[in-house]
Amino acid sequence: MKITNVNVYGLDEAILTSRYPKVVNTEEWLANMTDEVKEDAVRVAKKLANTPGDSGHLQWLTGVTVTFDMNCSIQLWQEAERYRFLYFVSSTSKMHRLHKMKIRECCNEYTDERVIKVAEELQEVYLKTLDDENSTQEERKTAFYNLIYSLPQGFEYTAGMITNYRELKQIYHQRKNHRLDEWHVFCEWVETLPMSELITGKKVDE
Repeated sequence: MKITNVNVYGLDEAILTSRYPKVVNTEEWLANMTDEVKEDAVRVAKKLANTPGDSGHLQWLTGVTVTFDMNCSIQLWQEAERYRFLYFVSSTSKMHRLHKMKIRECCNEYTDERVIKVAEELQEVYLKTLDDENSTQEERKTAFYNLIYSLPQGFEYTAGMITNYRELKQIYHQRKNHRLDEWHVFCEWVETLPMSELITGKKVDE
């Protein structure tokens, strides 16, 4: 599993926005911003971010946008799809490029060798139908379906993702002790993000 091309947007702006409920005139407040006010906003933001439960005080975390590319197994993708604000921007396509993918290289180390061989054999069958001018559309369809529905759960592919700090907070606390090692890798990556304590709850000023 790998996470690359990480970008974080709007962190400083969101921290200031978190103080809006206590501000009468936001334009005037922002125009007269001082380092002392900024430091106070960070202090308060950290406390708000670690309010117990799914409090409305966490809403400002949605203003911190995170984009990244993640390469992981089908198993993890299936579990990740439960999160409402973890969006797929685009992904490598099994539908369009599976016949060109090197299945063995795409499978993680836990994938049974026998399963890999079956998938490779089905890929060869599918490729032959594509090369055979006499093969019918139905034969190609059947060969493709046999291949795509026989991929192991350990098959990995890459997707570009977009989410925010509030969703990452939920994911982190639900998955940091998960049985699947890939979630541990994901949570360790979360800990490397700017001001990750807003997500993890670690090193928060009391």
